[in-house]
Amino acid sequence: MTREAITPFVIDVPQADLDDLLARLAGTRFAEELPPEEVSDGVPRGPVPPGWEYGVPGSFVRDLVARWRDFDWRAQEARINAFPQFTTEIDGQQIHFVHVRSPHQDATPLILTHGWPNTFVEYLDLVGPLTDPAAHGGDAADAFHVVIPSLPGFGFSGHTRAKGWDAARTADAWAELMTRLGYERFGAHGNDAGAIVSPELGRRHADRVLGVHVNQIFSFPSGDPAELAGLTPEEQGYLQFLGGFVEHAIHDRAQQAQPQTLAHALADSPAGQLAWIGQLLAGVPDPGVILTNATLYWLTNTAASSARFYYENHHAERVTEPTTFPLGLASFAYDFRPLRRFADRDHKNIVSWNEYDRGSHWAAHDAPDLLVDDLRGFFRRFR
Repeated sequence: MTREAITPFVIDVPQADLDDLLARLAGTRFAEELPPEEVSDGVPRGPVPPGWEYGVPGSFVRDLVARWRDFDWRAQEARINAFPQFTTEIDGQQIHFVHVRSPHQDATPLILTHGWPNTFVEYLDLVGPLTDPAAHGGDAADAFHVVIPSLPGFGFSGHTRAKGWDAARTADAWAELMTRLGYERFGAHGNDAGAIVSPELGRRHADRVLGVHVNQIFSFPSGDPAELAGLTPEEQGYLQFLGGFVEHAIHDRAQQAQPQTLAHALADSPAGQLAWIGQLLAGVPDPGVILTNATLYWLTNTAASSARFYYENHHAERVTEPTTFPLGLASFAYDFRPLRRFADRDHKNIVSWNEYDRGSHWAAHDAPDLLVDDLRGFFRRFR
């Protein structure tokens, strides 16, 4: 078998691993904390909800641990296995991915990149509407062949075993993956970490990428006071919100600085793993999403390797040259929105910019209809 081989993959978790998880959950020693009345006065402050001022509250963790003990992983395993999954080795790293071809042979190939602390399951509910739009109230002309890889170091892509798996190296791996699948030209979409990888894919492989669609554009003030001149009150409010988000984004700072230190605790405590990823997935309407992702991180023991993605990006060489590939933004209500003036500074070919009054950072979970429609509209121009 060659290194370029693509191998079918089926999730089949040993029962012993599930029994061990349940035993650990049953023996959870929960962290102490201040009484609720000491923690919060009930007044929202920026992006932090009341009761979360000191971090993830015990009530949240206790509830989810109880739900996790009754969680039917085998049902989730069967649901995920209904999608065709594969693995292949690229640049010395195993890459796991879902690949679903549309019944329409002229469909547009599309690679979807998930974020942290999500996994490839972020996009599974979009597969049907994207690959077979006519069966979901859409136009067959908007069909996609869908590829959903697991980021290196995440889930079934397994642990990274070498330095340097940043967004640029991942983008090169995605280009190679699409080559192996027979897609010479393709589109790319990303959310969260995927909104960092996908623009790199467009930057580094512009001759192959039709366009890049993202939920966030990470363009911020450079520090030059001239950039802040003439900001509207709305723009000033956005910068204040952004400052609050950065201040409380402990996952960014911890995983950029010392991912391995934190990982020792996460690899040994499922409740700790749950709290760590729950801080960002807490707003998802279905708690099963948090539990599915927590189970994936736990069973694959990828807390450390997924955290290293932050370290690698933080220490990677910065590319400041503006991009020129076609870029589209779908920005949702309960997410931080970029300022157009900074986005236009970093990206010279923004062809679509849509802001929605619902949905969150995880729009694939809580506003999938809007996300699918925006994807269809953006890539329609490249037929």
